[in-house]
Amino acid sequence: MTVPQDVDAVVQECLAQDLDAWTRRIVRRHFDPDTGSRYWLRKAAELPFDPRDITRHDELLAFDPFPIDELRSMDPADLVPMAVPRPLTGRVFESGGTTGTPCRVYYTETMLRVRGAWRLWAICRGGFQPDRNWLQAMPSGPHLIGHNGWDYLTSRYGARVYGIDFDPRWVKRQLRGGRLREAQEYSDHVVDQAIDLMSTQPIDYLATTPALMKVFVRRAPELLAKVGGVVMSGTHTTPAMWRSFKKSVDDRPVTIMYGNTFGPTSLPLVQDDGDLMAHLPNYPQITMAVVDRQDWRRTVEVGESGQVRLTVLQEDLLLPNVLERDLAIRYRPDLDWPCDGVANVRPLLDVRAAPEGIY
Repeated sequence: MTVPQDVDAVVQECLAQDLDAWTRRIVRRHFDPDTGSRYWLRKAAELPFDPRDITRHDELLAFDPFPIDELRSMDPADLVPMAVPRPLTGRVFESGGTTGTPCRVYYTETMLRVRGAWRLWAICRGGFQPDRNWLQAMPSGPHLIGHNGWDYLTSRYGARVYGIDFDPRWVKRQLRGGRLREAQEYSDHVVDQAIDLMSTQPIDYLATTPALMKVFVRRAPELLAKVGGVVMSGTHTTPAMWRSFKKSVDDRPVTIMYGNTFGPTSLPLVQDDGDLMAHLPNYPQITMAVVDRQDWRRTVEVGESGQVRLTVLQEDLLLPNVLERDLAIRYRPDLDWPCDGVANVRPLLDVRAAPEGIY
């Protein structure tokens, strides 16, 4: 499938950026004394260095790991540079709340436009055709993952998008409480809504999560066999799951994107029938490193396993050195790509303590 010219132009402009130059631009924007972000200008007084002296991406290691818990209670507008006109209008998005109350971030129109271009670029490359009917079986409400379909699929890909209603946090609450039967009943309730649509409406493509896709495979194999492809967004997918998903749609397009509210990836690379599943981030706005669990500043060798360290370098959002709750293999793609990727992502935490539920 040919990528729309304007979408490809956005992605190619991103890939052409020099990472050190981009880092200087973003850091200085957020630390500008007059137009920077309130949060980082307050932090500047506490730092033992002047962030405006940073000239290279690797010098971001001078920052400590970003205290992600602060996003649970702070005003997300404080992270947005004052260069963005006030008052801020638009959506505040939330994380899934797996390890506590949700984290909140504000996405400016520029951030949403670039993120949408990356995802549409990946969908086109994955073989999904425009002017089709989609079923969006994903969290909506405050979750960015659910915003994707309503935005770029309808406005940029000629899609008609159906949706279902559910609360992923309810499932996580049941799992934390050991109520596995109730959690499964709720997952079935969610899939029941999707089955009704797939049985009565002309659905071409399904967008969902890997965890829900497992339920689809179990509950509605005959309906999955009719769809033209599946796009999944979530955190963890095993090789066995990948092979099951491909078989369920008779080897038609299956795209799995790893990421979260802060750090998406948009180019999945699957090799050896799913034994290696790699993901490349939305460069240069997002970079990922796989680091030593005992020394978060040390990047492991290519092919070695470690913890995922995420850095967000958006014009309107700076989050350096976010230590994710994921393990992965450091991956260097064969294609011409300006940064590392991650492969074979799996949970860092005990899934009983931090259940992903239907993600």
